[in-house]
Amino acid sequence: MPQTVRCPICKKEVPFDAPEMPFCSKRCRLLDLGNWAAEKYVISTPAHIPDEEESDDSEGPKR
Repeated sequence: MPQTVRCPICKKEVPFDAPEMPFCSKRCRLLDLGNWAAEKYVISTPAHIPDEEESDDSEGPKR
């Protein structure tokens, strides 16, 4: 039995070797692209990237 995933848009089973994987169809792929373009997907909080000065201080004293 081939491995499958669920389409993120319509939740149908999609085999790994499907041409539109992880989507079940071109329609679902385009709907997902439209969601990105309409900014429906957001990252809840930005990742904290420490400054170089912060990372130098956290390493301890230099020799």
